[in-house]
Amino acid sequence: MGLEGPFLAAIIARLVDPTFNLAAYGVAYALAILVESPVIMLMSASTALVDDAESYRRLRNFANALNILSTALLLLVLIPPVYAGLMNTVLGLPEPIAELVRGALWLLLPWPAAIGYRRFLHGILIRSGRTRLVAYGTLLRLAGMGGTALALAFTDLPGAWVGAAALSAGVVVEALAARFMAAGAVRELLSGGALPFRKPAASEPESGTEAGAGAENVTAVEQAARPEAVASARLGYGAIARFYYPLALTSFIGLTVQPMLTFFMGRAPAPVESLAVFPVVHALSFLFRSLGLSFQEAAIALLGRRCEYAREMGRFGAGLAVVSSGGLALIAFTPLAGVWFETLSGLPPDLAAIALVPTRILVLLPALSVALSFQRAILVQERTTRPITFATAIEVATIAALFPLFGWGLEFIGVTAAMLAFLGGRLASVLFLTRRVFAVVARARHPEPDEGSRVMR
Repeated sequence: MGLEGPFLAAIIARLVDPTFNLAAYGVAYALAILVESPVIMLMSASTALVDDAESYRRLRNFANALNILSTALLLLVLIPPVYAGLMNTVLGLPEPIAELVRGALWLLLPWPAAIGYRRFLHGILIRSGRTRLVAYGTLLRLAGMGGTALALAFTDLPGAWVGAAALSAGVVVEALAARFMAAGAVRELLSGGALPFRKPAASEPESGTEAGAGAENVTAVEQAARPEAVASARLGYGAIARFYYPLALTSFIGLTVQPMLTFFMGRAPAPVESLAVFPVVHALSFLFRSLGLSFQEAAIALLGRRCEYAREMGRFGAGLAVVSSGGLALIAFTPLAGVWFETLSGLPPDLAAIALVPTRILVLLPALSVALSFQRAILVQERTTRPITFATAIEVATIAALFPLFGWGLEFIGVTAAMLAFLGGRLASVLFLTRRVFAVVARARHPEPDEGSRVMR
C-alpha cells in the first residue's frame, strides 16, 4: 500500500502542469481520507470483536451504515455551494487547482465505501489467521491501481484525475478480492463456528512476520473463558458503538491533519510549491511508515488475551522501528535523495531541492509510528480505547500550535514547517500514551476478580 503514493506522484510529475496537478492531487487525497475517517478503524473493530455469527452480522450491518455515511459525506462536499466555500474561503486555493480537485473528488467517490468494506473483511482474515490473503489482496490493489494509472497516462486527462481514478480502481479491486478471500471464514461463522483465537506457538520464531504462523487453536474451554467470548454474547449495536466511537473519533481527529496542513501551507511562504511537494514527501515517508501501520492489526491478533506476548511483540516492534526509520534515513541523507526525487519521482530540480529538508525532518516518524501502533494495539486488545482518542487530539493540537510558530513566526517554507509540526505532534502522542499503556498491561496481567464480565471501556 505504501507504494501507491510514490508511484502515482511519479506519474503525475511526468504529465502536463505537474506543479498544479501534484498540488490538486494532494488536496483531493487529503479530503478523501478525511471523509473515509468513519470507516478507517473497521479492521481493528472486526479483528477485536467478530468471533461468531451474531457478532459478524451485527458488525457487518454497522459497517454498511458507516460506508453509506462516508459516501454521503463526500457527496456533501461536492455540492457546489459547499465546495466553493471549502476551496475558496477555507483552503484559499487558486481557481485552477480548485477545479482539478473537483474532478479528482468525483473520481474518488467509490473510495470510502470500498475502503470500509475491505477493511471489515480484512479484520476477519486477520482474526482467523489468514494474513497471507491480506497481502495477496494488497498486490491485486497495486496491480489495479498501477494498470489504471499507466493506461490513463496516455490520455489527455489531467494528472490529478489520473491519480484519483487509479486510487479508486485499486481499492475497488481489493474490496472485490477481499470478498472472495474471506468467503471461507465467513461461511465458518455463519454455519455456527467461531473464529479461532490465534497465539504464537512456543516454537514460533520471534520475528512473527505472519499473524497465526505456527499458531495453535485454544480449546473450547479457553475460547469460552475469553473476555471476547463473554462480550460477544451481548454484542449489541450499543456495545459496538461504545467500542467504535472512540476509534472513529480518533481516526477523524487524526485525519484532519492533512487538510489542516493544506490550509496552513496555503498561507505560508512558497504555497504552491509546498502543496506540490507535500504529497511526494508524504508518500515517501508513508512508504516506510506503512510497516508500522500494518503492525497494529497483527499485534492485536498476537498479543494474547492477557497481553502475555507483549514483550515479544515489543521486541519485534523495536526491530521494525529501526528498519523503517533507517530505510528513510538511507534515502534522506545520501545521494539517493536526488535519485528518488528527480529520477524516480520526476520532480524538477527546484521542487526536488525544496523536498529534501522536510524529508530529513521526518526520518524519526516511521519509528514513532511503530511505537504508536503498538500502543494502540494494546489498548484496543484490552478495550480501553478512550486514551487513543485523547492522544490523537493532543497530536493534532500540537501540530496546530507548532505550525504557526515555524511557518508564520520563523517564516519557514510551508512544507518544512508542516513536517516539523507533524513530527512534534506524533512525539507528543507517543509520550502521552506510554504511561497509560504500561498501566493497562499491568492490569491485564493481574486482573480484578470480576474483570471477565466487562464488555467495553
